[in-house]
This record gives sequence, structure tokens and C-alpha cells, in this order.
Amino acid sequence: MPTRILPAVGDVDAVRSITTLLSQLPDAEPVAPVADSTQLIDTLARLAAESIDELPEVVVVHERIGPVPALELIREVALRFPAVGVILVTSDAGPGLFQAAMDYGARGLVALPLSYEELASRVQAVAQWSVGVRRHLGSGGDVFTGIGGTVVTVCGAKGGVGATLTSIQLALAAQASGRSTVLVDMDLQTGDVASYLDVQFRRSVVDLAAITDISPRVLADAVFRHDTGVALLLAPGEGERGEEVTDRAARQIVSALRSRYEVVVVDCGAQLSGAGAAAVEMADTALLLTTPDVVAVRGAKRTVRMWDRLQIRKAEETTVVVNRHTRGTEIQPPLIQKITGTAVAATAIPANFKELQGAVDAGRVHELDSKGVVKQALWALAGELGLVKVTEGTQKGGRLRGGDRGSVSFRRRKE
Repeated sequence: MPTRILPAVGDVDAVRSITTLLSQLPDAEPVAPVADSTQLIDTLARLAAESIDELPEVVVVHERIGPVPALELIREVALRFPAVGVILVTSDAGPGLFQAAMDYGARGLVALPLSYEELASRVQAVAQWSVGVRRHLGSGGDVFTGIGGTVVTVCGAKGGVGATLTSIQLALAAQASGRSTVLVDMDLQTGDVASYLDVQFRRSVVDLAAITDISPRVLADAVFRHDTGVALLLAPGEGERGEEVTDRAARQIVSALRSRYEVVVVDCGAQLSGAGAAAVEMADTALLLTTPDVVAVRGAKRTVRMWDRLQIRKAEETTVVVNRHTRGTEIQPPLIQKITGTAVAATAIPANFKELQGAVDAGRVHELDSKGVVKQALWALAGELGLVKVTEGTQKGGRLRGGDRGSVSFRRRKE
């Protein structure tokens, strides 16, 4: 049986030399190379969604892959696709990097310039390991393919546009439909998830920042289980400690959560830190909240351009959600879509602060009136994003399991 090998190489010259050598290996079946980390993860996720048997046995990662650093990328592949063996190609083959690569989940390391004998030996060994893992796991339909949960990030075009409220309600809707859900407050200096839900908990996301191997037990100790069933990973009480959560730590934390929960909602706030940028980059869906006014829309456009310049996310991969929408305002969703160059969610959140004020002041936003138009719109947005598990009986008479009527209508905004 041929060994399928997927090269992940960003450098044009390196692509040519690696693919040429791979094509000469016995029983090798190189597939089309991918040029960056995002394309690699997307390709593996698509193949894993079909079957674990569709995944390549070997992934070859070049040291200059981007935008996610090679070692961080190897860790994510190892966590999400445990039946795939990863080989790192690097000019530094010293014992320090070798140990680091093994710690991050690589199965082998090959030094540059490439040697046919070394590459052939390493590919053969890693392929045999991969086949053995798959044989051990079996090929039944219940085997975990490593895709993990869905990650949704929620960012604000500027402060006060409703990112935290939206994050909370999306998480509540997903949990109420029967999906295990965790809400992460990645607004590290000014996060308010705890205040909105009247929660006091001594653990926070900072407690996971320095841990290189986040076990299920460590994760459970850092997470607070809310009365609604939603798991909460809160921002630190001391805002200055947010600097301890680096982009590397954020990637590891999000990957660990993704492997444990079906839905991961991350509130990134309006000020994008390195940790928030990493979360947005990893997200399956990145939401950008704005209100229909000139200042907020300009902020949304500025954010989208910044993400593109920093190679965090392309405009077309971002979804803008319009909050406090009214039909009488001059700026409507189609105009916002044209200005930002993004997709715009079909569900717009209506303006009705009276519905929210009491619950926000009391720290009980999880108890919003289920008949209120704001809650219904937010839960409809969760349905539009595919966060709600739809089963027979999930929607009957407009009710989710647990008797909550907040997501009943899944109404779409009429154009």
C-alpha cells in the first residue's frame, strides 16, 4: 500500500526540492503540497471529515512554514489528528531542537540539505508508526478523527458594541441544544464574562499559560461549570497578568479545549492581543461585532485590514454581525458588507436595551427573557452559524431541550 505524504512548505525552492525527493521514494504517493499552516489544517480537517483512512500517513513540515510557527503547527496536528505522523525538515538538527520537536508531537526530524537516504528512512519509519496507530484505533465510525470541536471567536469593532453579550448567548444556545460548550474570556485585561454571569472563581486562563502539556485534569481544574451547564474559562482578575498568556499559550489552550468540547466560544474583546490574534487565526468562524454607526463601521474596516496585513485572517473569511440594528438607520448591513469586504450574518441583532438592562446590571444575562427580540436574534445567530444541534424534538413548538424558548424561531432578517 502506497504511503501518502503531504508536504507543508511555504518556500518555493524548498517545495521543488522536497517534492522531487518525495516522488522518488519507494511506494510513496506525494499529494499536492500546501503553502501555509491554515491550508494544512483545513486540508486535514476536510479529509478527516470523510474518514480517518483518507488522512495521509505522513505530513512533512518545513521549518519556515507560516504564519503559525512550525513547532506550534506540529503540536496542533498531533492534537487534532493523532493518526498522522509529522516530520520536521530543518537546518538545525541539533539535540535541542530534536527534543523540542519530539515534545511538540513530531515523529521524526530530517536535516537540510535533504539526503535521500535519511528522508527515505524517516518517512518509512513514520509511515509504519501511522499504520500501526490506525490499526490499533480501528476504522469504525465511532473512532475520533481528531477534527475536534468548533471554535468561534467574537471580536468587537470597538469597545461597547456587544461582543461579550453575544459570546455568552451563543454559548448558552449551543449548550441548551445538547452540545458540550466552553466559553473562554480572552479579553485578558478587561474581560467581563464573570461579571455578566455573576461568577467568582479563583482560576483563570492565566493558570494554563505556563503549562506545556494540558491534561484533562488540569483543564478541569481551571474551568468553572456554570449553572446553565456552560463551562467557563475566565479572564484573570488582575488585568496585568493577561500578558502571561502568549500567542503560543493561547494556541495550546484553544487546541486543548477543542479536543474536549463540541463548541468553543472565545470572547476576544475589542483590543486584539497576541493571544486573541492566535485564537482568531485558529477559529473555524471569526465574528466581528459592529453597530450601524460611522465610528463602529470604520473600526470594523480597520480591524479587517489589520488582520489581513498581519496574515491573521482574510476579509472574506470574517463574518460581521450587526448589533443594535434598526430599519431607520442610514447604515444598513449591505453597506457594511461593501465597506468591510466581509460576509455579513443574515441575522441582525435588534436594538432594545430595555430588554437587557436589568439582567446586565444584576449579572444575570443568562436569564434574559426568552420572548425578548434580542435573545431570540442571538440564538437565531447561533443557529445560522451551525452551533445548535438540531435533532428530532429540538425544535417543537419553538423550544430547545431544557424548556428554553430563546432559540425557537431562528428568524432571519428580512431584506
